[in-house]
Amino acid sequence: MPVGRPFISCMYRLVCVHCAAVYPADQIIYTCSRCGHLLAVEYPLDELSIDRSRWRRRPLSVWRYRELLPVTGEPVTLQEGGTPLYHLKRIGEELGLPHLYAKHEGMNPSGSFKDRGMTVGVSMAVELGMTQVACASTGNTSASLAQYAAKAGMPAVVLLPAGKVALGKIAQALMHGAKVISIRGNFDRALEMVHELCLSHGLYLLNSVNPYRLEGQKTIGFEVVDQLGQVPDRFVLPVGNAGNISAVHKGLNELLALGFIDRLPMMTGVQAAGSAPIVRAVREDLPAVIPELSPETIATAIRIGAPVNAEKALVAIRATGGTATTVTDAEILAMQRDLARKEGIGVEPASAASVAGIRRLVEDGQIDRNERIVCVVTGHLLKDPETVIAQCAPPCEIDADLSSLLSALSS
Repeated sequence: MPVGRPFISCMYRLVCVHCAAVYPADQIIYTCSRCGHLLAVEYPLDELSIDRSRWRRRPLSVWRYRELLPVTGEPVTLQEGGTPLYHLKRIGEELGLPHLYAKHEGMNPSGSFKDRGMTVGVSMAVELGMTQVACASTGNTSASLAQYAAKAGMPAVVLLPAGKVALGKIAQALMHGAKVISIRGNFDRALEMVHELCLSHGLYLLNSVNPYRLEGQKTIGFEVVDQLGQVPDRFVLPVGNAGNISAVHKGLNELLALGFIDRLPMMTGVQAAGSAPIVRAVREDLPAVIPELSPETIATAIRIGAPVNAEKALVAIRATGGTATTVTDAEILAMQRDLARKEGIGVEPASAASVAGIRRLVEDGQIDRNERIVCVVTGHLLKDPETVIAQCAPPCEIDADLSSLLSALSS
């Protein structure tokens, strides 16, 4: 373990989701050394004493729920979380869904849900005495890691698939001082490379294979329960690396075990048609995903063929009676426009996939119209300005006189 401030002992531990092997909380490990499967953070929930009234007195944020987070010291925070929950009245009316909501994670500091994981992940890097952090990314992870690493005063390295990342996200990573490297390969290869780098050279890996990062992301579910005042019937998320749907399911399971809620929502994943290994596994009842070797979609944030958290995601969907569906790029872009023009909510393409997926499920007759549905929209409109501009007519240019203005307005 790298030299740094001493790790503060705590009661949680790391547990393999497959063979139940147990590892100490301060061990730098990303997958089970016995079977190679994923790890999860496990708390002694029956021993915890959590005062929910104390939660309610705190601001709505990731750190409102600190008793169910692994960080024991002062967190590296940019006041993430507390994102708005919008009632989609016009789109809901069109779909015949009176209880349709969107949780807008694009309102986080770097413009995506990744900040929830990074505030916890970078805080744990500091707590564990790590000195450098790294990730592979389709864009949002790199932007968030760069921002939180800068806040912590820690060097960051990010690997991106060349030509496959939206410009706005690259700009964020560069401006916040990360070492940005593009590889001639896809995201899955970038993740393999950065994982090897971290294991061989002692950098701290902050992709969602790191179980601590997912602890921050589970607070999306906590906030929704607090904002709605109840558990939604269905939770809908875009799925790329599958960390978010896994994290929300884990967090809500913890609330259930604590007696804070009495049921779980149907966890529902949405993937782009050209990048849908989890949907295939659900539809064909496969025990594991078959990787998509050449994933393609305009929704760059979910263009991932071998989702690292697929094992957890399949459990989340199946255990809650949920489902998974695909949407085409055309359906994604249409919903991106609808969210902007009918609800005033600007999101990047991958974010619109969750609401587009609900439209698809309604058309397929798989939704009870009385369901209370929360769709997570994951990133801000300005994450991918090139795609936005390509969809919209350019501004018209006129002479600087009133008659030209009136003519333009009437045309």
